[in-house]
Amino acid sequence: MAKTIGVILSERISAGLVVDHKLVGPVRRFPEDHDDEDALVEQHTEALVETITNQVLLAADGAKDFTAVGVALPGLVKDGVVAEAPNLPQLKGAKIQELLVGQLRSHGLDVSVTAVNDADGMAAGLASMHGKLDSMIRVWTLGVGIGYGRYPFAPGVWEGGHTVVTLDEKERFCGCGGRGHMEGIMGHRAMRLRFLDMEPEEVFDAAKQGDARCMDFKRLWHKALAAASATTIHMAGPGKIFIAGFNTRFLDMSMLKDYLQQMVKMSPLQGYSLEIVDDTPEVRVIGAAVSAEQAAVR
Repeated sequence: MAKTIGVILSERISAGLVVDHKLVGPVRRFPEDHDDEDALVEQHTEALVETITNQVLLAADGAKDFTAVGVALPGLVKDGVVAEAPNLPQLKGAKIQELLVGQLRSHGLDVSVTAVNDADGMAAGLASMHGKLDSMIRVWTLGVGIGYGRYPFAPGVWEGGHTVVTLDEKERFCGCGGRGHMEGIMGHRAMRLRFLDMEPEEVFDAAKQGDARCMDFKRLWHKALAAASATTIHMAGPGKIFIAGFNTRFLDMSMLKDYLQQMVKMSPLQGYSLEIVDDTPEVRVIGAAVSAEQAAVR
């Protein structure tokens, strides 16, 4: 039996024991109070590594026969080092895998650790739960920013949320400062900056009521997702594309499919499919564990 621990970092840490790609026991969370959103940002790197280790130990619940730990976090992760982490800036430059291996070893656990981008962890979790571990899948997460995950693992940056989808010089709302990025159109933060007088929910409600400005933006929002998806199809081929995150509530699937059909015309590339799925900590925990299990045998 493959026995691993999956850990995800977002506003909170969630960790769980995964056996044969299924959660066993509860998902452990820190902090337990969801309202304490600054608890992780306020911890320095060493304290955060120690907190992650404690959650691993809680998830293991005394078991010491697991073989690997997978950690999925928001940011750019390469060879076990966090190159960039806008949401957890104290991790920038941290050798997260090395630090966790050492911390776990101090507790008598000699296990491998794999760190991946959180969207890649999400993709691995969806692949596992949908029985597609032998297929390529992609996932967009529509939230404060835009995440892009791909399974199976392949070397690369995979910052798909920063795909350039427009050459309009006015499109400068992306948090990274880049021009024309998908996230600068679709990200929740970017939408709030664009419509200083309206919340994103009000924008899409007004579009339903026929407000011309909001209708134009709704079309732009869907074209941005279609353009980025079309780019991945032209670069990597057709396949399953999942869409998750709290802003899938704004998604008009018919509109998206229509725009995507206009952008992908070559018949060998039209074997793609789109599906909205729930973004849950459980899926991401399983994905982090699956990523660690597969990395351990590579």
